[in-house]
Amino acid sequence: MYKKLSIALLGMLTTLALSTTVKAETVIEKVTRTGELTVGGRTDLVPYSYINDKKEWVGYSADILMLLAEELEKQIGKPITVRVVEQKGYGDERIAQLERGEIDIACESQFTWDRDRFVDFTTSYSLSGIRLVSKKGSQLGSPESLAGKRVAVGEDSLAGQVIKLVQPKAIVVPVKGKTEDIVAILRQGRVDAVAGDSIILAGLVAKLGLKDVQMSPVEPYARYGLACMVPQNNPAFLRLANLTIAKMMQGYVFGDKQYVDMVNKWFGPQGVVEIEPDILRTFFKMILLTQEQIPPTKP
Repeated sequence: MYKKLSIALLGMLTTLALSTTVKAETVIEKVTRTGELTVGGRTDLVPYSYINDKKEWVGYSADILMLLAEELEKQIGKPITVRVVEQKGYGDERIAQLERGEIDIACESQFTWDRDRFVDFTTSYSLSGIRLVSKKGSQLGSPESLAGKRVAVGEDSLAGQVIKLVQPKAIVVPVKGKTEDIVAILRQGRVDAVAGDSIILAGLVAKLGLKDVQMSPVEPYARYGLACMVPQNNPAFLRLANLTIAKMMQGYVFGDKQYVDMVNKWFGPQGVVEIEPDILRTFFKMILLTQEQIPPTKP
């Protein structure tokens, strides 16, 4: 009896040892080993994540990820490179890649409880909402006005869910492709409006210099924060990402030139999409209220 118990116990310990040995590598362990942070990035989401005229990957999210890379370098004590894996979808594709370990982080993502079952979300770093782009002079905007209207949305984006919620009689048209392609469908007259993230839509309108379209309604159908998604069970990496975002927000609120210039490049008076500074400060302060103030670093 004791011999059988010993054998059973030995088998259990062996199983535990093997499971410990083959446990998944954390993001920080992977970055330390490879010297590379792999980012899932869109290339068409102005002003968050896009390719500029110089063929450079830039944007508000891109800048935050570069700050995160700097924090990682300090922590692991070695230089790292940022590799961008181009994304075409909004949620499902990124989640699958995070789960498979193909990317380490993906930003400008809207939190949903369903997505939260599969990935972890960082602190929100931007506030936005769902609005419409339609041809100038259109009367579209109120939920009632959308009944029977064809509204294009990005495939698997939150916009489709929101439009169906505010007006069940709207005809939602999912479109796979870049945001520019979706707006092109509107200009061709194939749909009545495009629904999407208000800041991204405003950025696209500014980038393309569109004069024949308008945005509505004044108040978004739904508001949300944008955050980054990271693989589950990576608390150290999630904490570092949150610390990076908090430092940026606190720096902006306190008037630190590095962070003020960074944010203003995208949202300031001369930025891609102008947002009132008071709105940004209020949002940043609201997020920072839930966290400890970060002590200033010595020069």
